[in-house]
Amino acid sequence: MAQTKIYATGRRKESVARVYMSQGTGKITINRQPINEYFRRQTLELLIRQPLESTDSLANFDFEVFVKGGGWTGQAGAVRLGIARCLVQSDEKNKKSLRAAGFLTRDARQVERKKYGHKKARKSFQFSKR
Repeated sequence: MAQTKIYATGRRKESVARVYMSQGTGKITINRQPINEYFRRQTLELLIRQPLESTDSLANFDFEVFVKGGGWTGQAGAVRLGIARCLVQSDEKNKKSLRAAGFLTRDARQVERKKYGHKKARKSFQFSKR
């Protein structure tokens, strides 16, 4: 019998993560690299593993992730959302605990654009009456 792969997409800021989940031993590869090589910060690894730890399925699935755009934290957030969505597709019972922990919520915050006549998005030049 063929092994089934579950697919989900996660987004955060400018990052987009395509997550493929299959039965396995808990191996996570990101852009064909092990997770500890791609994300060199331990905190980003912990952020990605949060949905797996909350559903007690850390050693049950393998994840193959392709992520692009944005920076390190944006990519880690996108991967976390994609993993959480895969876990919900595999078992609907996971949805309640993942929703309560906030792992299924898309963080919609984006960088505000720079306005003309200002230094940055909100910062202005120094005002002088004369």
